[in-house]
Amino acid sequence: MRSLILAAALSLAQHAALAADIYGYVDAQGTAHFAAEKQDARYRLLFRGGQSFDTAQGLGPLAGGTPRAGARAGGGAVSPAAQTLLAIFEASPDHRAAKAALQLAARAHAIDYELLQALVATESGFDAQAVSPKGARGLMQLMPGTAERYGVRADARATLEQKLFDPRVNIAAGSRYLRDLIARFQGRIELALAAYNAGEGAVQRAGNRIPDYRETQNYVQTVLQLYAYLKPGATSAASSALAGPAAPAGRGGRAPQRVRMELAGAAASAPDRIPDRSTD
Repeated sequence: MRSLILAAALSLAQHAALAADIYGYVDAQGTAHFAAEKQDARYRLLFRGGQSFDTAQGLGPLAGGTPRAGARAGGGAVSPAAQTLLAIFEASPDHRAAKAALQLAARAHAIDYELLQALVATESGFDAQAVSPKGARGLMQLMPGTAERYGVRADARATLEQKLFDPRVNIAAGSRYLRDLIARFQGRIELALAAYNAGEGAVQRAGNRIPDYRETQNYVQTVLQLYAYLKPGATSAASSALAGPAAPAGRGGRAPQRVRMELAGAAASAPDRIPDRSTD
């Protein structure tokens, strides 16, 4: 199984110049890891792209606006790379275990299912037991303080921290937090993602722009790139990231507003990730 997933991941590198360089690998437990930079020797290049993108051009490079391989106007076709990425996810037991909770959260909170997939893939690689050095836990890497803000409480059976390892609890709270960030930043999905990574305060201090932290800029690139592959054409729709009262059945949510992001050539490294996103 692991060799099949790894072979599929490596084949992504054969397709289409894209917006952001995306590196990744599959570990011995079958967990996929994605990043916009090569973090260590395990990471291999999966996607290659430029340093800026505009979703009106299908997340292709701004210079020339070259569309993705296999894509057509309106995002009707699925590129080979997108098919391979879906195969990686579907072959992952961790992804299959989280799928129902992701679909439920997408419907309940009117967020694209594919956006949640992309965020979870970037945050934890679908490892429900993941713990960051700063104490963020579970699939959506929630800090305990943030989870408590969204109704997660300890009880006689489990501590709050233990509950964050439950995919249903983690995704329910994390998706509500993401929805609130999207609303707070008026549908600007790139700012919502930056705030999810670095904190709302960091985005506001940057003048409602993506902070000049390498970690955060790489994070936003990675999530948006995976989202674009999972749902081609989604990010080019000029509609709100928050759906109306009746979200489409099954998938849930709507695409965010157009995203145009140009990254600085030399981003600063982020200071220690904020200890609790709910308080920044």
